[in-house]
Amino acid sequence: MFLCIPIEDDNGLSSRVCAHFGSTPAFMIVDTDQGTTRTIPNLNQHHGHGMCAPLASLSGERIDGMVVGGMGMGALQKLMAAGVKVWRAEHETVGETVAAMKAGSLKLMQPGMTCAGHDHGQGHDHGHS
Repeated sequence: MFLCIPIEDDNGLSSRVCAHFGSTPAFMIVDTDQGTTRTIPNLNQHHGHGMCAPLASLSGERIDGMVVGGMGMGALQKLMAAGVKVWRAEHETVGETVAAMKAGSLKLMQPGMTCAGHDHGQGHDHGHS
């Protein structure tokens, strides 16, 4: 499976998961079968609320699933429409997140779990401890 995870920094499986999908500095694509990683910069990191183009930076990439700390309703709908399953990130690092995915312990994102704005942690929790 090719899993895409928004990251704060590029440190392989030790990379910290970013709390918000649209404003992440980069995305890490993890081939969960091979254990390989590849980082893609988020070219749409600075955008107005509701103007997130989640697939623009990931255009042409094979993505079977996405694990995010938080995202807006529009981004979730676009990913779901593209056939990408979206799970909620509940772990600090990419490695921990991939292990949880393999264990089947991640929860699918539901519309009620989306962010209402860009307060990034002020007033809503993205599941990180």
